[in-house]
Amino acid sequence: MKGILLAGGSGTRLHPMTIAASKQLLPVYDKPMVYYPLTTLMLAGIRDIMIISTPSDLPQFRRLLGDGARLGLRFAYAEQPTPDGIAQAFLIARDWIGGEACALALGDNLIFADHLSALLQEAAARPRGATVFAYRVRDPERYGVVSFGADGMATDIVEKPHNPTSNWAVTGLYFYDERVCDLAASIRPSPRGELEITDLNRLYLEEGTLQVDRLGRGCAWLDAGKPDSLLHAATFVQTLQERQGLLVGSPEEVAFRMGFIDREALRAEANRLIKTELGRMLLDVVDHT
Repeated sequence: MKGILLAGGSGTRLHPMTIAASKQLLPVYDKPMVYYPLTTLMLAGIRDIMIISTPSDLPQFRRLLGDGARLGLRFAYAEQPTPDGIAQAFLIARDWIGGEACALALGDNLIFADHLSALLQEAAARPRGATVFAYRVRDPERYGVVSFGADGMATDIVEKPHNPTSNWAVTGLYFYDERVCDLAASIRPSPRGELEITDLNRLYLEEGTLQVDRLGRGCAWLDAGKPDSLLHAATFVQTLQERQGLLVGSPEEVAFRMGFIDREALRAEANRLIKTELGRMLLDVVDHT
């Protein structure tokens, strides 16, 4: 399975911070925002990842991430000239995907759970259909909303409904089988002119192959696309790292724990960051794991 990290858009909800900088490069406590969805894809066992961003921002992502070799990954890069919808990512990346299954993570989403890696690897291993994750929120009208029947199965998905029928929002993480590019090519722009990811998910739902996993207690999903949610995400990460000593969103640590790099490679990454608390925490992982 391959993975796409979508880091485009103009970040207008975060202006003026994002007038001169990509939203996904803003700090969430001690790391760039993009590190958090990147590590989510890594926890699913995905090592081939394409970063899609705007023509003006893409060079900054290349500078930050490189080719991925130091993390045991392989990065590719592609431009999204205009923000024409999340599902457009599969049209942009079609040749690179090459008929394989593919996951997509939005660049401003943070998901945390003790059992997250097992949950993601299970989704990646499903041979057919799509898997999305739902999280209970107080303001579902901001998201794609999924409704469930009495049997607990998903019955409908609606994008930003005026009158939501449930409080379950679809998070910015999606797993699809090898048909995803063909299906994405079949959908048409919505009234707001975008290729909606909800329309793609609905195609799988209508054929009965959409799996919706609900993230319950013990899981956290944060969309860092507004000033208050950006602050909440930073505070969340700070609390876990300072009080529990748990690293959150560190590609170096995840690469080591997933077996993508060895102990000496992790030590080299820690020494590269040795003047920071993050570097010292990585050395602790080297010495006590």
